[in-house]
Amino acid sequence: MAPRLSRAAEAPQLSLAFDLILAAALGALHTLAYVYTEAWWLQLGCVALLAWRVSSVAPARAAALGWAFGTAWLVASTWWMFISMHRYGGLPAWMAAGAVLALSGFLSLYLGAATGLFARWRRGRPLPDALLFAALWLVAELARGVIFTGFPWVASGYAQVDGPLATLAPWIGVYGIGFVVALLSAWAALAWLQPARRWVGAVAAVAVLALASTVHSSFSRSTGTLSVTLLQGNIPQEEKFATEHQGAALQWHVDGLLAATSDLVIAPETAVPFLPQQMPEGFWDSLRGRFAVGPTHALFGVPLGDDLTGYTNSAVGFAPGRDEYRYDKRHLVPFGEFIPFGFRWFTQMMNIPLGDFNRGVPNAPSFAVDGQRVAPNICYEDLFGEELAARFVDPASAPTMFANLSNIGWFGDNIAVDQHLHISRMRSLEFERPMLRATNTGATVIIDHRGQVTHSLKPYTRGILEGEAQGREGLTPFAWWASRFGLWPLLLAAAAIAVACVALPRFARR
Repeated sequence: MAPRLSRAAEAPQLSLAFDLILAAALGALHTLAYVYTEAWWLQLGCVALLAWRVSSVAPARAAALGWAFGTAWLVASTWWMFISMHRYGGLPAWMAAGAVLALSGFLSLYLGAATGLFARWRRGRPLPDALLFAALWLVAELARGVIFTGFPWVASGYAQVDGPLATLAPWIGVYGIGFVVALLSAWAALAWLQPARRWVGAVAAVAVLALASTVHSSFSRSTGTLSVTLLQGNIPQEEKFATEHQGAALQWHVDGLLAATSDLVIAPETAVPFLPQQMPEGFWDSLRGRFAVGPTHALFGVPLGDDLTGYTNSAVGFAPGRDEYRYDKRHLVPFGEFIPFGFRWFTQMMNIPLGDFNRGVPNAPSFAVDGQRVAPNICYEDLFGEELAARFVDPASAPTMFANLSNIGWFGDNIAVDQHLHISRMRSLEFERPMLRATNTGATVIIDHRGQVTHSLKPYTRGILEGEAQGREGLTPFAWWASRFGLWPLLLAAAAIAVACVALPRFARR
């Protein structure tokens, strides 16, 4: 067994303050890879430098560095939540900023624990230590993505949607890609610390990336095409639920729905901003009557329910000769769509309408459109690939395409639009299904089953996007195992790798 290097030989000693600043800077810097995905390599470099630092310090300090990296990563990636809480929710600026920082810091405890355990358990051998680092990184990402309803926004795999590792998405999904990112980054960094093996990790990482770029698997086949029309109203958030502006917002969406001649027309989340009891007399029946005959199907967002039974954030579909279709959002946004236990005082300080919805049923059926099965998801539901995978248990009823109805006008003009677009693209890669995105402010696009945008509207403009989407059938490996076991295979694999990396060197010394 190779001897473990001393701390002094591994890396230069830095002050704690400098170390924390360096870790935070790396965390913030690599956020650029989630917006400008052609800079996917930037993420690998930043994670490699983090692995280098935490391998060279005591466990407590390594935990602090991981926490600083993660906190800066999340603050730089999700600062736009400040806009929703301050500008639209009415929270004082200091409180909104503090809430973003507190949430980011809390969610980064997982990464801090992972880097602390890595520093404690590592054995001084580059490849086993890199595997240990990647396994603990994966566990931290799974914890952030699942616990307390989950917040996997900017999970590390999303930065690779345009990189060579994107070819792994149909096999191992976004979290699996994150594991590979951490493995390659750590291997290159840890091997560099040992002069005899300095280039081994870097060469291996380049070889893996080159090999991954040559993988061109296909697990699906065409089920035909639909002509689609997607509406982007660009309704200012301060006007969307204001009584004096609701009529104009509704009229634009209704005009777009009625004018469509494609197979399917989709309007965004809460395109109809009225509760059922607030709708103009005869409105619902006249809209349903328009799509009772003819070739066009309609899918649009609307809040449904009443004070007695509660409300849902829903999508309604009208189709010729059939009863109306209904999908109720299941994965709700904390504070925006439901109130976590003990936080009602916090939500009462914000002026956010309809802040406490009921959840929809799991594994909802798809909306049938001319032989295609269109599976709606609302807002950030497309962030949870394991939940979309539940719809693939029965291949005969599995979606042939997805439709995302969103309104992220709550967050202003910022990087959230690009981040959400890349999330949808990753879902298309994982399942080999097209994604139709009809949004209020963007990104309104058609994504094909290879994760490529084929048609798009400019964000923050009002417009109508027309194009074609090809439906697909067949199961990717990710769809097969995630539909049956959720994320458990990844968690169990990470645990097994971590145990092996910690235990086997001890056995080898006996």
